[in-house]
Amino acid sequence: MTRRATPKLGAYAGLTALGLLAALALGRPELVAVTAPFAVVLVAGLALADEPRLDARLRLDRERAIEGDELVLSVDLTAGTPAAHLELLVALPDGIVLVDGANPIAIRLARDERRTLDLTLRAARWGGFTIGRVHLRTRDVLRLLVHETTIETPLPLRVYPREEALRRIVAPVETQLSAGNEVARRKGDGIEFADIREFQPGDRIRRVNWRVSARRGGLWVNDAHPERNTDVVLFLDTFVEARGDDASTIDFAVRAAATLAGQYLERRDRVGIVGFGGILRWLLPGTGVVQLYRIAETLIDTEIIINYAWKDIDVMPARTLPPQALVLALTPLLDERAVGALLDLRARGFDVAVVEVSPEPFVPAPDPADDAEVLAQRIWRLRRDALRDRYRSLGIAVVEWREGTPLQSSLEEVREFRRRIRHT
Repeated sequence: MTRRATPKLGAYAGLTALGLLAALALGRPELVAVTAPFAVVLVAGLALADEPRLDARLRLDRERAIEGDELVLSVDLTAGTPAAHLELLVALPDGIVLVDGANPIAIRLARDERRTLDLTLRAARWGGFTIGRVHLRTRDVLRLLVHETTIETPLPLRVYPREEALRRIVAPVETQLSAGNEVARRKGDGIEFADIREFQPGDRIRRVNWRVSARRGGLWVNDAHPERNTDVVLFLDTFVEARGDDASTIDFAVRAAATLAGQYLERRDRVGIVGFGGILRWLLPGTGVVQLYRIAETLIDTEIIINYAWKDIDVMPARTLPPQALVLALTPLLDERAVGALLDLRARGFDVAVVEVSPEPFVPAPDPADDAEVLAQRIWRLRRDALRDRYRSLGIAVVEWREGTPLQSSLEEVREFRRRIRHT
């Protein structure tokens, strides 16, 4: 706990000092007589005043929350000396808003009194926060002295992104060998019917299709598609963001990544994440609840980092991605390094799909009277269209996702594009 205290003189001291200075400057001794009562009060107040002994401690009802949740912050106050006039303010970080309770608040405390004040807060934004700075200001009975104290008891708070509701997600082209919920394209033991074929030595009797065998005069068996898991890597582009007053492309990308990670992990798939920005960070694919928490912690730590230490990086290092993995990119397509990295992944044979977190809602509209601004924005949009066509020509699905549009609709566009490519 850190404590900083600063005593200050009140209004009486200011009036007394002003009167004495005026008497000296103007040579009018009667002004001293006018300020004498204030001086008497000041001396008496200083003699009777005690340095306040106050303690404040904060408690959160939990250390983890989901975006939009409400939580209770309790302030435990203890007064070693009377506090006739106490003003209290709890500093709240951006993204944490007050829902119920008074902050700041003015109260009175008696000697050795203990009191608890409860504040209801709402986590308006995902991220990692620290709450714990309390500002206290006390005045004595005569309001001669003002004591200002800052007490810091840091409390960590982790706010996870809120997930969207999804009915279906993007299925990868290739599956892995472990059991899962994804129907593999290859044939083998499973419950999803694939085809019928003639009986071969080693086939199990329970796979014989007796009805077809009776019609064709020989043994025929059912072939099935096995259920396998997949490797999914969420590619989070953090090189550049487009930001508005209350949100940014990074905010939407992180929420989408949290939603997709939860959905794939429910299907027993292995999910990893790559933060591709000024600092390259990745989490190897894994399964289970533990992996979900790891991904959530990685997403919370994701911030826009404009760092040119790796300004020439445009490819993903080897062995950061498992083979036959689906790389699902969440990017505003604003930085050439991220654009080049995705093209490189496709050239190396990875299954790549791109959800473009559109920066256009964050771009101010050009002045209609300024032809140069209008032309510049048209050229910028044409270049983005050309980039999307370049991706699609390589078999990469690119769909635009805007604020206010369900993520499910964008994923359906990805599925439709990949279905058309597969059948052409």
